[in-house]
Amino acid sequence: MDVGLLSRPQAAGFTASLQLCVCSYLVLQTLLIKSAEPFNCSEVTTDAFLTDVKDRIYGKTEIRPVVHLKTPTNISVSFTLYGILDVDEKAQKLDTFLWVNLYWNIEGLSWDPDQCGTNRISLPRKQLWRPDIIINEFIDDNKVPETYYLYVTNTGHVIDDQPFHVISSCNLDIYTFPFDIQNCTFTFNSYLHTVLDVQLSFAKPVEEILSDSYQAMATQGEWELVNMHAEKPIIPPQDWNKTQDMLVYYIVLRRRATLYVVNLLIPSCFLITVDLFSFLLPPKNVDRSTFKMTLILGYTVFLLLMNDMLPVTGNTLPLINAFFSLCLALMVASLLETIFIINIQYGSTHYGPLPQWVKVFFLNYVARLVCLNKTQSDQNCDKEELIFENEGCDPAVGNAKSKEDIKTCASLQQLREITHELISIRQQVDKHFKTDESADEWDLLGQVIDRLLFGLYIAFLSVSFITIVIIWLIWYKKNASLI
Repeated sequence: MDVGLLSRPQAAGFTASLQLCVCSYLVLQTLLIKSAEPFNCSEVTTDAFLTDVKDRIYGKTEIRPVVHLKTPTNISVSFTLYGILDVDEKAQKLDTFLWVNLYWNIEGLSWDPDQCGTNRISLPRKQLWRPDIIINEFIDDNKVPETYYLYVTNTGHVIDDQPFHVISSCNLDIYTFPFDIQNCTFTFNSYLHTVLDVQLSFAKPVEEILSDSYQAMATQGEWELVNMHAEKPIIPPQDWNKTQDMLVYYIVLRRRATLYVVNLLIPSCFLITVDLFSFLLPPKNVDRSTFKMTLILGYTVFLLLMNDMLPVTGNTLPLINAFFSLCLALMVASLLETIFIINIQYGSTHYGPLPQWVKVFFLNYVARLVCLNKTQSDQNCDKEELIFENEGCDPAVGNAKSKEDIKTCASLQQLREITHELISIRQQVDKHFKTDESADEWDLLGQVIDRLLFGLYIAFLSVSFITIVIIWLIWYKKNASLI
């Protein structure tokens, strides 16, 4: 800026500001140079040692503990997973408890442990500079007891351990519930400092973190820790002045499925098996429809009671929901089939004779396909007509006959009347037999269709169950690759 273009008050203000900046810089450099000088304790006492430490590092919370500000501070990060508290599928949240370990160096700080009497000292956390390391996936406050101290070693190495109640966002995929495997991330990075100021590194291998977490795990709930992975994304040098350095940990969790298999899957399989074998009940002798309606009602109540155990999310529909819907749909279809068969068998008296094409297709071909033989009725008989001829029994010439001929003619007349009555009765019986034969054909048609639908029910049920199991296995193997 050209000072000559400013007014006198403006120039005076600018000069004062410049002097203030120069003074601040000199003070800062003085503090840094002073802290870079190693010191020896004049006395092997706690008071003397604490006094020397206070003079060198206390109160310097505004600046990073480096001699030159262009030197980045290296922060080593590690943690131990103590507990998996909750996994909220609906809110897509993971609730865990961590113990986070941060390590960094205070440049220029060192002392002789023999002269000072100790190789490390615990100091109030608020009196020292601390890195602003956060977990990116945090979506709630860290509600844990506050810790007040950290360790500083004789080489200037700082050890800062503190608990974290991490409620983090996690993209939960529950399609294969209850055999799902989830992969959540913890991303550690500085909130403000870029790569030029703060650089992160792994304090220990991820395998050691996993082993320590296994040993320290205090919860044995629905979820279990199965694996961990870690990576450090590579940041191009041209982005160092605007991007924070980061470490990414992948936490692989697996749901314990035993509870859901015992309480959800096995009862559903039992109920659908009962519905399957209910086809063996004869619909004419047993009220099969009432049995199936009771079964559907019981399964509906079962689903209502177990509804709280099912996950709720708007992303994807779990495969187990499709399984329950399939079971319920099959039971309803089985009930409708029973109603149709009963209607055929009991309503046949109101129907006409069975159409010829139905006889040929269902009672011949389909009946053979379902191994149901057509039973022949033995009630049909060949018609025989009794013909009685009147041999010279004319009443007009009866006086020319002998008495024996007259008796014979009278007997023949009586037989003729009896014959006509028998023919009338036989016609009525034949008509009744024809009605029974039509009812038998409708009844046989109901049996053929019932057995055909029973076979289709078994085939569809088997294919559906096998398909669901295959999908479960494919997705489980896909997720198991994360382990």
